Amino acid sequence: MKSITSILILLLLATKLSFASVDFDTYFEHKTLRVDYLLGGNAKSQSVFFQNIKKEPYWGGTTVNMVDTFNYGNFRFKLIDKASGTLIYSRGFSSLFQEWQATPEAKTLNRSYYQVNVMPFPKNTAQFFVEYRNRDGEFVKLFEYEIDPTNYFIQEETVMKVKHSKLLGTGDVNKSVDIAFVAEGYTQEEMGKFRADVKRIAGYILNVEPFKTYADRFNIYALESVSEESGPDIPGKHIYKNTVLNSNFYTFDSERYLTTSDLKSMYDIAANVPYDQIYVLINTDKYGGAGIYNYYTSCASDHKLSKEVASHEFGHGFAGLADEYYTSDVSVEDFYNLKVEPWEPNITTLVDFDSKWKSMIEDGVVTPTPRTKKYEGKVGLFEGGGYMSKGIYSPVQDCKMKSNNTDEFCPVCQRACERMIKFTIGE
Repeated sequence: MKSITSILILLLLATKLSFASVDFDTYFEHKTLRVDYLLGGNAKSQSVFFQNIKKEPYWGGTTVNMVDTFNYGNFRFKLIDKASGTLIYSRGFSSLFQEWQATPEAKTLNRSYYQVNVMPFPKNTAQFFVEYRNRDGEFVKLFEYEIDPTNYFIQEETVMKVKHSKLLGTGDVNKSVDIAFVAEGYTQEEMGKFRADVKRIAGYILNVEPFKTYADRFNIYALESVSEESGPDIPGKHIYKNTVLNSNFYTFDSERYLTTSDLKSMYDIAANVPYDQIYVLINTDKYGGAGIYNYYTSCASDHKLSKEVASHEFGHGFAGLADEYYTSDVSVEDFYNLKVEPWEPNITTLVDFDSKWKSMIEDGVVTPTPRTKKYEGKVGLFEGGGYMSKGIYSPVQDCKMKSNNTDEFCPVCQRACERMIKFTIGE
């Protein structure tokens, strides 16, 4: 029995070592492979409908940490070298589609949402996989496609020309967090305002820990995508605008949820620069935004709470943080299975609390921890989070991921953000 256990441990260690030792230059060019498809279905099913593949001119991601180590996201994509069977790249992600699946509408209607996955361009034939996380928290294969880099159907067209500039940062793109800010709802005459808005919104993010500590490792790009009209759609007010990304409030009938479903245009614009994250800056003074892990982040430019919203939503989009509030109205139902540990690092169902922030709780802090003055500012185990008042727990009584009443992320969220920064910059 011991020998079998030892063999299994050695195999696991060998697998981990092979993940860590993926050599970028052996397997990849310094270009981007972009796979476009539709995620479609309903509350009980999902399918992938393949669209196309592109080769784009820049790779802005790390050349060191090729294989995902976080196990975040409601979906995951993988690239496996066909000849050797080596996993050479993987990332988790989430999607508007998966959120829509938890709405009442999904019980009676089929829909599809555009999806884009980007990765370094492989030198040799590779298998591309898309997997979804089922209600038991396990990843299941959803789609498989062979990618031959010599295939003449891989589009290598000139990118959509969009005026762009680097507003902040001087770091190596492969050793920095590169954020592409995309203009949405800005006319040609408003591009001066857009550049100023990008500096301000980026400043809001980089002035919050742990981003503040690593501010010199961020590159900030402004992509001046021109809209015919100013501002997003506000369907609840019967306001509709002709804009480059067709953004709108009232996503899933939630007034403050400000999103775009036009990922095709968004990625076409972003291809002008190397990037790790896309941030859609929307020209409006109405409260709203969105952040979806490894999908995109969006924020209203000019609301009085945009300072708070900017970093909250980036916590979702960049670090995979969950919402910690549980009293606000939301459009989704039964979003979390309480019998499964959620993948987000800042909430727990206690199914596997050891993997979360248990070690960060000081002696003398009782668990579960009552929401009383005695434990204000303390890391504990506070019931309520993930849109649910019972069964899900969060680390502190208040945090940027819970409300707009605090200027800082809690220690647990800061740790998660710092780990993602280090992974992204190759440390």
